[in-house]
Amino acid sequence: MAMTLLVIVVVSASLLVGAAWGLYGKLPTRLQGFLVAVAGGALIVSVMAELIEPASEALPLWSLLLGVLTGALVFTVVDTLLDRHSEDAQGMGLLAAVTLDGIPENLALGVALIGAGVNEVAALAGSIVLSNLPEAAGGAAKMHDDGDSRPKVLGVWGLCALLLSAAALLGNVALSGAPDVALAWIKVFAAGAVLASLATEIFPQAYRDDDDTVGIAVALGVCAAYALHTLGG
Repeated sequence: MAMTLLVIVVVSASLLVGAAWGLYGKLPTRLQGFLVAVAGGALIVSVMAELIEPASEALPLWSLLLGVLTGALVFTVVDTLLDRHSEDAQGMGLLAAVTLDGIPENLALGVALIGAGVNEVAALAGSIVLSNLPEAAGGAAKMHDDGDSRPKVLGVWGLCALLLSAAALLGNVALSGAPDVALAWIKVFAAGAVLASLATEIFPQAYRDDDDTVGIAVALGVCAAYALHTLGG
């Protein structure tokens, strides 16, 4: 349990660290875009290696595809509603991306921590942290640019961190005996939400901020996440 709590604290704290970084670090716009693109590349690997592939062992193809599409649909609807009720919802969109894919992802993290080895824990937690830091930094900076005060932005991201921590604890405690099919559905729903967030929030923002090296940054994120996944294997 001590290892589980430590991993949950580190993963959740990365959101607050990233938000503080975006608010007080005064990141150059191009660097911010580069880091967000690195996060997007890391998420590409995480979607396949940590979510879809494991779920494919418990779900038939049609059910797996339906779960992915459901996650993408839910994220897209929420993101569209945010856009309609805000003049510039880029920051809120990134917050929605972290939350919607983070809840099922952290549920899956909590389950994965049961009986997992150190390398497996490091690989999964590392991928999530790698994506959380620049996403939170970019989202917090955009929210502040849109007029929200720094304390308010930190408070919102703090609540998000608490919510995701609760999801991970729930996954570790309450879902330890859940059927494999239910856990697989959690993972593919998360995968769909991640994919939608990549297409609508993460890569567009990265390209707006850094259109010269965004491709290199995505490749770097893929390589880093794949290295972590290989370490876990």
